[in-house]
Amino acid sequence: MSTLPAPSDSPSARTRPLVFVIVGAVIAVLLATLTMGAVFAPVGALAAPYQPTSADGYLREPVTLDDSSPAIRRLDPELRAALGKAADAAATAGVAIRITSGWRAPRLQQWLLDQAVKSYGSEQTALEWVATPDRSHHVSGAAVDVGPVGAQAWLSRCGAQWGLCQVYGNEAWHFELLTTPGGTCPPPRANAAD
Repeated sequence: MSTLPAPSDSPSARTRPLVFVIVGAVIAVLLATLTMGAVFAPVGALAAPYQPTSADGYLREPVTLDDSSPAIRRLDPELRAALGKAADAAATAGVAIRITSGWRAPRLQQWLLDQAVKSYGSEQTALEWVATPDRSHHVSGAAVDVGPVGAQAWLSRCGAQWGLCQVYGNEAWHFELLTTPGGTCPPPRANAAD
């Protein structure tokens, strides 16, 4: 007795393996694309965009020198002491000095510069307002920005008594220790790029 060959597979049974092969190939290509993208992506491209934090010195609102944030704690001790004396004197004159920015981490400084480039449309113009992290005195804790406008004007007039001077002509809020207490402040530079 001879055995007959098995009947042929139906057409749908023959196409099932082909569908599995095609689907498997598409999945393999997708996985390879994702893997290659992750391997060759620029560093940080897959990370979330930087968001400023108080740990980096970012202040959401103006604070006093008594604030415990890193923006205040990490200021140069001599600058902080001079600001404290100036703030006490200003208070007796009815002026409240608030710190709008103090010490900054390099990545916060770079973020501020990047934001300025977007706002001003060019790096050259942005650098008139925001220094690079390697040039910023905020990063070393040697600079402070103050507000409101009345406090800026008062400190500009009286700050030299404590060695505090306005550094840039275009930034009435930016102060550093640039003279000995009671000395004469140097003329402000035009801007941060000067």
